[in-house]
Amino acid sequence: MEHQKSKRIRGVILTAAGLKRLQAAIESAEIQEKNGERFTQEELSERMKVSTKTISRLWSLTTGLDQRTLKFCFGAFNLNLRKEDYTCSDKSNDLNKSFEYIHALENQETVDIYSSEDYIVESERQTQKLIKNSTCYQPLAAVLKYPSGPVPLDSIYYIPRPPIEELAYREITQPGCVIHIKAPKEMGKTSLMFRVLARSKALGYRIVSLDINQVDVAILSNLDKFLRWLCKSASVQLNLEPNLDEYWDRETGSKVSCSLYFKNYLLESVETPVVLALNEVNRIFKCPELAQEFLSLLRSWHEEAQQEETWQKLRLVVTYSTESYIPLNLYQSPCNIGLPLQLPEFTHSQVEELAERHGLNWRQNNEAEQLMAMVGGHPALIRIALYYLCRQEVTLSELLQQAATEVGIYRTHLRRLLANLQENPILTEALEVLLSSESSIFLEPVVAHQLESMGLVKFHMDGITISRELYRIYFSKHLYNGRLRAIHSCNSTYKTFISSSS
Repeated sequence: MEHQKSKRIRGVILTAAGLKRLQAAIESAEIQEKNGERFTQEELSERMKVSTKTISRLWSLTTGLDQRTLKFCFGAFNLNLRKEDYTCSDKSNDLNKSFEYIHALENQETVDIYSSEDYIVESERQTQKLIKNSTCYQPLAAVLKYPSGPVPLDSIYYIPRPPIEELAYREITQPGCVIHIKAPKEMGKTSLMFRVLARSKALGYRIVSLDINQVDVAILSNLDKFLRWLCKSASVQLNLEPNLDEYWDRETGSKVSCSLYFKNYLLESVETPVVLALNEVNRIFKCPELAQEFLSLLRSWHEEAQQEETWQKLRLVVTYSTESYIPLNLYQSPCNIGLPLQLPEFTHSQVEELAERHGLNWRQNNEAEQLMAMVGGHPALIRIALYYLCRQEVTLSELLQQAATEVGIYRTHLRRLLANLQENPILTEALEVLLSSESSIFLEPVVAHQLESMGLVKFHMDGITISRELYRIYFSKHLYNGRLRAIHSCNSTYKTFISSSS
């Protein structure tokens, strides 16, 4: 068969130099026009005369735009677009490329599509070709992997949640910054961190990415061992010879030794900023003494960066699950410094877009509403459902009917939450009282916060409610059986903390 080549449209992307020039102009405008207060995403969109999605692509440094769009963005801040501000993009837009690839599989064509703003209309046409009777196109189902763990950088299934990404991309360019990404499990913390690190690498920064899950228990139980592990691991990732003995001093202590090692050895040995990413810091919370000491150390580094030029090279990105209760002094925790990013759930339009990326046409009927009525906008729960629907292993009606049962697709997720509740009778009883109420109620603040941290409840003006119908159905069954039933029947003083919102 003769190969047919698709229309070839080249795009351009910002260079690191172009980004710095544009951000400097934006910051100058913020100082002059808003007394230093940052422009919101909507304000930037209106000023630049481009969509908020375009701004997301602009900051990514990886996705192509057309040159005219870049001129709009620069011109909005009285800048002329220079040749050194952009470079040609030779990568396809991931979504468009995936759709074209699937189309090529069916038609045995070769594809050479380049990303551009002008290509959006054409991509919509190609998307519609993939949709047949509201079911998934077979080649996509054949290669689709079960959604587990972080979303890869090159995946079409990552859905941005503006303005989260834009805030993170801008903040990482600030000297001495701290970004802490928090949310319950499976909300996309590590996926976002990967994209912040990719952005940092595109800017020429050095990356030190450490996963606390990889640290031995014996190391976590000892502050000195943990800080030596931190310094040695950072040295290896920066391609520097570990030199701990020269800086470690028992008389000054581990924290001072670690600080001197980072400042006088690691940071002084590199010319560019260093991004230190610490993933799953919540594991440290299980060791209160280590957590108190280490988190206060990170805070001191952030404070030193306000006056020390060397410390300004260090940029911190910290992720942790809010499901872990943090018994820490508020003023020593990193949670109240830098930029906090609380990951929101998907919106209705984002669920429809993700469904479309799975080859499902949910924009005409109410499938998105049906699924969200059960699981809300929880990213992992939405993706798991789309995986099974795409593979045609179950219909949406069957999926929803079985969702809160032991044979449903969410059984592993629900069992984990149930196990966490069983370890805390106070939380179990509080949730049970909430389940028995037909309206919002008020709980003792600490208990309410812990339930919210697990993703089980949502706050409203008139109290809290169960966060999603999936949990209401499942826990209504399991909190009235066996040991948990006994908790329900006892005359607990806890209920004095609760009053009906009505």
